[in-house]
Amino acid sequence: MTLNLCVLTPNRIILNSEVKEIILSTNSGQIGVLPNHAPLATAVDIGILRIRLNDQWLTVALMGGFARISNNEITILGNDAEMSTDIDPQEAQQTFEIAEANLNRAKGKRQAIEYNFALRRAKTRLEAVNGIS
Repeated sequence: MTLNLCVLTPNRIILNSEVKEIILSTNSGQIGVLPNHAPLATAVDIGILRIRLNDQWLTVALMGGFARISNNEITILGNDAEMSTDIDPQEAQQTFEIAEANLNRAKGKRQAIEYNFALRRAKTRLEAVNGIS
């Protein structure tokens, strides 16, 4: 038995496929979804989406959003998302280092919050491309 997964952003469809299982980062932690999962609507956190197609795992860097699970269909509406295979490892590392440096020299609470979010996004992209979760 499989699940129908559709991962969308405002700009494009990232993935639309039948899958065996997913592991999703939500605001309250990671959840695993297998066929016949109970219906659920949840906020999606900045983090890794792991997708199992048969014996192969795919990784997606998700930048927050919402997910709906019902009748073996999963729809993820992400603020932004990238397949790990589409991320340049060197660019991801540079972006992470810049975001970390920016956070370390943030002035004021607002700047610290903005730079912290930028660091979380950069870290997620780096983890996706390096296969860390």
